Amino acid sequence: MHSITQSHTLSKFRRFCVVLVGCCLYGGATSQQALAQQAELYLGQGTMSGEVTADSVLLQTRLTATPTIDAKGDVPGATGFVAFQWGTDATLNEAKQTESSEAVAQRDFIVRWHLKNLQPGILYYFRALYGSDAAPKTPGPICTFKTLPGKDSEADVRFVMGSCMNYNKFMFGKEGKASGPVTATAEDKQLGYPAFAAIAALKPDFFIGTGDIVYYDNPKNDAQTLVELRQCWHEQFRFSRVINFLAHAPAFWSKDDHDFRFNDSDNVSERLPLPTTGIEVFREQLPILPVSDRSSPTYRTHRVNRYLQLWFSEGRDYRSPNKMPDGPDKTLWGAEQRQWLQDSLKHSDARWKILITPTPMVGPDDAYKTDNHVNLGGFRNEADQFFAWINENNIKNFYTFCGDRHWQFHSIHPSGVEEFACGALNDENSREGVPPGDPKGTDPEKIIRQPYTYDEPTGGFVLVEAGAELKIEFRDDTGKVAYSVTKQVD
Repeated sequence: MHSITQSHTLSKFRRFCVVLVGCCLYGGATSQQALAQQAELYLGQGTMSGEVTADSVLLQTRLTATPTIDAKGDVPGATGFVAFQWGTDATLNEAKQTESSEAVAQRDFIVRWHLKNLQPGILYYFRALYGSDAAPKTPGPICTFKTLPGKDSEADVRFVMGSCMNYNKFMFGKEGKASGPVTATAEDKQLGYPAFAAIAALKPDFFIGTGDIVYYDNPKNDAQTLVELRQCWHEQFRFSRVINFLAHAPAFWSKDDHDFRFNDSDNVSERLPLPTTGIEVFREQLPILPVSDRSSPTYRTHRVNRYLQLWFSEGRDYRSPNKMPDGPDKTLWGAEQRQWLQDSLKHSDARWKILITPTPMVGPDDAYKTDNHVNLGGFRNEADQFFAWINENNIKNFYTFCGDRHWQFHSIHPSGVEEFACGALNDENSREGVPPGDPKGTDPEKIIRQPYTYDEPTGGFVLVEAGAELKIEFRDDTGKVAYSVTKQVD
């Protein structure tokens, strides 16, 4: 990972503030860093794994000066060293160990390690060793991840997809501008989102967070500076329910508008945070790419087993301006990503082809927006052309799974492409949906079929089991099944 800076044409006052923040972060042994060096060390955000494949995984932790959130609402970092132990023995008595890495302020005290040459379909155990010197000895909790079965395996996999984790609505209810029912108890606000307890009980092989993992733009916390952006991640990932779940389920992450810049953001405006900052902070905070990789795009594909291949699209980095008139030159993906997507789909022999997209491609959605592939003044031309390409090239059993929309739905486009929207993870961030035929929606003529949307707003997620059949379940944040569908080969 690397340091992140912002450049901008600012007022003199704002420029002074940004420079001052930069000095505090990068200016040698500041008083804050000196205190951190003297303090006890903790893993206040747990230890997680990400981007697991059949033979590799990324391990990550963050050294902190406090065991959890402090009185200022942050989890301050601490300097020190981290190594990872890993192996197939649950006790880790005969574990292998990585080299130690230093946790430094420039990387927000995050340490990440890329494990390679693993075996497919194997449950591995791992933990962080941490301390103040280069030979860290304090052991963290033992965690687990399971490698993907791989292309030749017929083993089923189960995964969960969730989105839209709004911290301020969860913690402050109506004061935090909650759009859905306010159900978080005092205990929930200590432990974290109830959905993660329900997901953990299902023991999925992995988790997909499809955007809006944090919200930079909030009435109580309109984050703009680097310090403020990072705090959004610290407060979100210090909940015990989140920590305990991610300790045993590797995750794949995508970003959307709120964990990029602000609502419906593109790359045009000069409003802070800048696009470059949003891109870099996301890559810094989550295990998507190795520390040293500053060039690989965050769109990618993973072959899971014999039956399933997943594609993860990037919806913010390459998009045309939202307000640009729709047409063949307007793109949400960018030409290179679109070509990569089509080429890799065409060459895949997976039975089930799932595109994980942060924003919807079928919808419907609100008519006033210009942010996504569904919106009338947005990027609909690109979606229509892509769906036509899917049919022209006889791409079978292709589905889109999206986040972003705060309600759950299963919709079918006139082209035949089906979309599954996981909705918001927490009740307070859910809302009523936009049905086909709504005059204030993107499908006033009701050409989209919608087999399912929930009757009342609720937090929840989607559970998928992929083998010879593809089973899809919509669940609320307690884990109760609201709707299910099973796909079979024609």
